[in-house]
Amino acid sequence: MVKAFAQLGIDGHPPTAPLTVDSPLEDKRAFAAMNEEVVGGVLAAFGQAVPDVEGVTTTTTTITGEDGNDVTLYISRPQTSGALPALVHLHGGGMAIGSATDVGYARAREYLAATGLVVVGVEFRNSAGKLGPHPYPAGLNDCAAGVRWTYANRSDLGLSHLIVGGESGGGNLTLTVGHKAKREGWLNEIAGLYAQCPYISNHWHDVPDELPSLRECDGYFIGLQQLALLGSIYDPTGEYARDATAFAGVATDEELAGLPPHVISVNELDPLRDEGLDYYRRLLRAGVPAVGRMVAGTCHGGDLLLPGVMPEVFAASMRDVSGFAKSLG
Repeated sequence: MVKAFAQLGIDGHPPTAPLTVDSPLEDKRAFAAMNEEVVGGVLAAFGQAVPDVEGVTTTTTTITGEDGNDVTLYISRPQTSGALPALVHLHGGGMAIGSATDVGYARAREYLAATGLVVVGVEFRNSAGKLGPHPYPAGLNDCAAGVRWTYANRSDLGLSHLIVGGESGGGNLTLTVGHKAKREGWLNEIAGLYAQCPYISNHWHDVPDELPSLRECDGYFIGLQQLALLGSIYDPTGEYARDATAFAGVATDEELAGLPPHVISVNELDPLRDEGLDYYRRLLRAGVPAVGRMVAGTCHGGDLLLPGVMPEVFAASMRDVSGFAKSLG
């Protein structure tokens, strides 16, 4: 993993920007745009190595979101008869950057589809970058619209049931979609939630002692400054800092109770490791069927990021997502 990073000059700690969460919003959005450029290049370089698959077709449709906006969905399905489980996939990027069309995400969706799933990628609005600036709840609303459209059209799509999944910021959106669905009364539409390296605590600028990985792993591919700045762009005024539909990690025990089965997968060398593990343990205490999973020796999203360097690790995580989706039928 480190050798692969060294080839791109990213095997050291990321540079520090002269910014804080209290800096002007436009300066922080400019920082996010720069991150989108740099991170997008890294993702594109590594994403090309996702194995090619055969027998999968991808189509595109546009639906109307909650706010009257267009939301594009990318639907990948295998050439298989019979009802299949669906994964509604929400990409990473701290809810601020990235696109469902990024090559790594697009190829990973097709890879998952080849395992026997219908995979729906949601092009949601970001809080910064090329698809911004749209702070909370714009992106969440788009993700929810994608989930609800998939469920409403399950017969035409040939679906048995659906789960929601995503990584990093997409992991937060996965979990917050669950809270939104519970709050609004449509939780029955979601069979399960699979969050990978979820970005959920909203404690990246005021690190608590109970989340030691935030400091222990700071700078391993991602850093606290980047995490804090992107989070502050998603909720610029801070008015949603304690809202579980904005940041899942702040959910109360009552909000966790009654949620569908979860998998929380974390990376050992990730600043976000402990907030994911804390959420998993709190789910269990709330009576939610949940599995906790740690991918040893990997950085934030490292199991998904490096399919060409660690193909067996990538394949194991893909099998786990697919297996979870199928187990809930």
